[in-house]
Amino acid sequence: MEPVRPEGKCLLEEKRESRLSPNIPRLARELAATCASKDCFDHVGPTPIPDRRQVIGLLVGCRDLLFPGYFSREPLEEINLEYHLGQGLTRLYHDLATQVTHAIRHDCFRYDLPCSHCRDRGREAADGFLQRLPELRRLLSLDVRAARQGDPASKSVDEVIFSYPGLFAIMTYRLAHALTHEDVPLLPRIMTEYAHSRTGIDIHPGAEIGESFFIDHGTGVVVGETTVIGHRVRIYQGVTLGALSLPPGAGETMRGLKRHPTIEDDVIIYSGATILGGDTVIGARSVIGGNVWIIESVPPDTKVFLKRPELIIKGQKGGKP
Repeated sequence: MEPVRPEGKCLLEEKRESRLSPNIPRLARELAATCASKDCFDHVGPTPIPDRRQVIGLLVGCRDLLFPGYFSREPLEEINLEYHLGQGLTRLYHDLATQVTHAIRHDCFRYDLPCSHCRDRGREAADGFLQRLPELRRLLSLDVRAARQGDPASKSVDEVIFSYPGLFAIMTYRLAHALTHEDVPLLPRIMTEYAHSRTGIDIHPGAEIGESFFIDHGTGVVVGETTVIGHRVRIYQGVTLGALSLPPGAGETMRGLKRHPTIEDDVIIYSGATILGGDTVIGARSVIGGNVWIIESVPPDTKVFLKRPELIIKGQKGGKP
């Protein structure tokens, strides 16, 4: 018996695949039927929805405006600085107005709302957001200085701007938070969840965060929607500023209520600490040690640490202890 040639094997594989491919039209009909039933979620129709890639692109444009020259494609000089910024602002205005318009229009159709003049609102929101950029630049400059002063491992402000995940997450939060003040739906959370996926730092755009905020390392940090953070606060990786256990249906009954803690000025929170509850206040200048669990308020000028654990150190068998 002659061995099966390679081309013979390929023919057999083609025949098997041809027997499977007729399933595709049937599956397409079944999936389309689930869209008609409204039991599942879809966005089928002529009304545009915000483009996630475009929204992320807005972050890139904002970063170039907030840190001119660091992320520009061409070198910047004083002679072309205003032109470069003007071009960037123009692009940002039009792109942002378009995405905001899509978001508002999507809500109108999704929830069967009366006409909200989405195009005018998109332009107004984009203009209002651009008006906030000088103040955002000032705030981010303070955040950069806080990182430089708070981390002995940092070599320069340039290193902080180029490479610190905490700064990228804070920048994204501040931009998204500005959009929430313009009553923009969808876009703020798309932005902060993108930063979350890139950095491991989850800051809800609804949180209120003061000046000179520094997140060191950052992975695993969670800052909930109704968290309030004062000025010059420093937190480390794995910190959770969250809500207490919520009852069933809390997504509706507790929406808009204060569920997350308040952190006053000049507080330091070390890695792994968990602080929960809308009534929990960490007083100014307090230090919260690593891995603690706090569900009640802490007075100002307080240190909170776990009791020192008992360490057991054993030498290897046959070796010195």
